[in-house]
Amino acid sequence: MPISKGLVRFHVLEPFAFPDRKKLKEAVARLMEEEDREFKSLDYIFCSDEYLLEINQRYLQHDELTDIITFDLSEDKAEIIGEIYISVERVADNAVLFNTGFNEEFWRVVFHGALHLCGYGDKSPKDEHEMRARENYYLSKI
Repeated sequence: MPISKGLVRFHVLEPFAFPDRKKLKEAVARLMEEEDREFKSLDYIFCSDEYLLEINQRYLQHDELTDIITFDLSEDKAEIIGEIYISVERVADNAVLFNTGFNEEFWRVVFHGALHLCGYGDKSPKDEHEMRARENYYLSKI
């Protein structure tokens, strides 16, 4: 049975030089297809550290900066609906910290959020290793 492709939407609250929107949307849709997951909608919200910190405090009770927060809003686990918040400032800082380019780090974080919605975790060393391997796999395809 072919996987139905849903909508991938980008909402830019923090202006930045956005790397190839159309190609990125297609890459996310291919990721979901390769992971054998149907999705209805994925909304990526690109924001500031301050905006994401407020979300982290309000909804997760964490008082720390982070690069990404993923919310699974699916009512039916067979069809994913998600909101993925990404701090553009954290991505830029992490690109410097990890000695990689902004675009590579940006794409990695975008894939990271989609992979969370596919069921991948990153809390244990084993899960984090598997998450990194999947991120690297999808990065290698672009």
